[in-house]
Amino acid sequence: MLSQSKHGADPMKIATWNVNSIKARLPNVLAWLDAAKPDVLLMQEIKTVADGFPTMEFESRGYNLAIHGQKTYNGVAIASIFRLDDVRRGLPGYEDPQARFIEAWIDAGDRGCRVASIYLPNGNPLGTEKFVYKLDWMERLIAHARKLLKDEEAVVLGGDYNVIPEDRDCHDPKAWAGDALFQPESRAAFRKLLHLGYTEAFRALHDEPLAYSFWNYQARAFERDAGIRIDHLLLSPQAADRLTACQIDKAPRAEEHASDHVPVWCSLAAPER
Repeated sequence: MLSQSKHGADPMKIATWNVNSIKARLPNVLAWLDAAKPDVLLMQEIKTVADGFPTMEFESRGYNLAIHGQKTYNGVAIASIFRLDDVRRGLPGYEDPQARFIEAWIDAGDRGCRVASIYLPNGNPLGTEKFVYKLDWMERLIAHARKLLKDEEAVVLGGDYNVIPEDRDCHDPKAWAGDALFQPESRAAFRKLLHLGYTEAFRALHDEPLAYSFWNYQARAFERDAGIRIDHLLLSPQAADRLTACQIDKAPRAEEHASDHVPVWCSLAAPER
């Protein structure tokens, strides 16, 4: 296990990114790591089992890894410059054949926190078991998120939630009206998570519309800024109290062979003594 120390007063930078295949996007991900230098990166859709993950490239940059992989589809991972403890693969108590959840404690002294990398089901098409699975998965996540609050730890639940929370998080609400990401049930479940006591980091600091984290590959969506915001960082009260910044980094979407998602990151200050 690698270990790397940083000055205790420095904020911790935690990012989430649906990389859409770590093997296909590896140069893009490594370039962003080298430039942005996050302390923790929560990855989704790695699309590989653990043995196929490019471990060496991350470890050579000082990152420890926890991986919950799956061949070809799904898969989540955590990269951290700090030691990863208490790693949990899969939602506790949920026998899910799909690799969509991984959680760990970031061992960073007084800046320590619990993080999870989450890849929520898409849910399309409506009227099928896929949408039922999505809503069931969300209810199980809500139950686990509620339990996490009882420990009164700093918690960051980051990932691709496959939920557009509000109309302002979508370039064209009418175009998405029939999509599982925009259904009243999906949005209500996301609000239920927040109502437990979690803070959505981006909206805590930004009120502007037209801030997106995903643009599909069709019809020059990125060039037209025809996007949606579905990648979120949810903070427990103990983490929200330490929130100093949150940004969506659009630059990686303009690179060649880009993922259709971009990184979203937040900074957490050390707790006040």
